[in-house]
Amino acid sequence: MTYLQLISLTGILLLALLAWLFSGQKRVINWKVVIWGVALQLTFAFFIFLVPAGIKFFLAINSLVVEVLNSATAGIKFLFGRLAIPPGAVGENGEPSLGFILAIQSLPTVVFFAALVGALYYLRVMPFLIQLFARIFTRLMKVSGAESLCVSSNIFVGVESSVVVRPYLEQMTISELGTILTAGMATIASSVLSVYVMVLKDGLPTIAGHLVSASLLSAPAALMTSKLIFPETDKPITLGLDVKPYYEKEDNLIMAIINGANAGLKLLGGIIALLLAFLGLLALLDLFLAWSGGQINRLLGISFDWKIANLLGYVFYPFTLVIGVHPHDALAVARLLGERVVATELVSYQHLAELIKSGALVDPRSAVIASYALCGFAHVASLAIFVGGIGALVPSRLKDLSRLGLKALLAATLACLITGAVAGVFASSSTILLGR
Repeated sequence: MTYLQLISLTGILLLALLAWLFSGQKRVINWKVVIWGVALQLTFAFFIFLVPAGIKFFLAINSLVVEVLNSATAGIKFLFGRLAIPPGAVGENGEPSLGFILAIQSLPTVVFFAALVGALYYLRVMPFLIQLFARIFTRLMKVSGAESLCVSSNIFVGVESSVVVRPYLEQMTISELGTILTAGMATIASSVLSVYVMVLKDGLPTIAGHLVSASLLSAPAALMTSKLIFPETDKPITLGLDVKPYYEKEDNLIMAIINGANAGLKLLGGIIALLLAFLGLLALLDLFLAWSGGQINRLLGISFDWKIANLLGYVFYPFTLVIGVHPHDALAVARLLGERVVATELVSYQHLAELIKSGALVDPRSAVIASYALCGFAHVASLAIFVGGIGALVPSRLKDLSRLGLKALLAATLACLITGAVAGVFASSSTILLGR
């Protein structure tokens, strides 16, 4: 084990300690959640990074996701023709690509994957997987069945995960609500995973497997950080119980696919709207910082590029060192983490792809750790989405949800960093899982 891998291992404990420091009830922590949270992550990461059977399983999942993604682009190519040809490829008639166009080549895959998830729900594949993970979390971590079910659902879907525990939301404890918010922002939905794969697959061929792995690792990490920051002081009504997911089954498979596709189209519109709004607002904020920062530069005789991503990059710099990123790459990765907070993870993944393509990262581990640490909706936009979305399901708890929001965002961010640290423990420059 190299010194950077040892730093990653130590970083898991330091990040957990930081979460504990923000706890409002430090003496009532459920330490089983912490111990099993770390144990489950390390066990799974050890299996996929070091065990031959686990490596084969990882590569098989990676290949499966890539093949499914190739199928997802069939409709895009039919609708958009030459615009859908990815960089470096040629069309059926030999026409070259016009370059990478995010809104056409990547984002529409959200609709396909939403339809696929709808079909898997109807076929009861998704409920089976969600219940399987929920049972593991409930039995090992001694948490409520409802929050375990919601956290498990977040491995596969996004804000709609709260629907599976809708009958229990009204009576949930403050700690359970904090866990639901944290898990929502610490994970990603399978419907958008495809977009990140499209963005990163050229620079990191095994990215599909890594993102699936990160989704699985982030669930116990979210449980761990949420229970450190929001320790349980009451008795949940589903404590230790297995809870079945609540959902309205469609009349038939065709209707499940149609409604899934329609939901995906709404999600696609939401993603586009968020990017248009937040990137525009971020540019406006950067404009103001550039003007005011210019006055400071002249006054102090310094030269600094005043942008919000740069400022947040310095905030996240010590965290990137703690999770085991090579010191030479730490500031660049920190900037990506800071950028995600205000501009969403999609923008950060795009910039990560540019760093990989340009060879700016000296250590191949840095790209993998960054891809794990960025794998979550831990940003301001999703905070509003999750608080508002869950609040719409249970209006009487909206005030509680709004009070928990910022701390839940902190817990989600720490959970993502812990996931990155776990990847750093087992990722080495020689492993095939780095795409080499």
